Amino acid sequence: MDELTDNTLDLRQLPAPEPLTQSLAAIEALAAGAVLRLLTPMRPLPLLQALKERRLGYSVSDHEGGGCAVTVWIEDGPSGA
Repeated sequence: MDELTDNTLDLRQLPAPEPLTQSLAAIEALAAGAVLRLLTPMRPLPLLQALKERRLGYSVSDHEGGGCAVTVWIEDGPSGA
């Protein structure tokens, strides 16, 4: 993976489809109770759809350095991943 520090993965400089590929790999490794912050070059619509399908919690905001910040967590309860 590119840069994973304090659960932040900065993917803004990678060419497509690497931000999506690396995001999904990091999410698969996400432990219960952990939070992952992804910095992407643009609003990652395919990733957001994948998060919905997996019933993961997430929030999206514009990042001051450009692109988007997506924060991902595992929802509590039986509907969580």
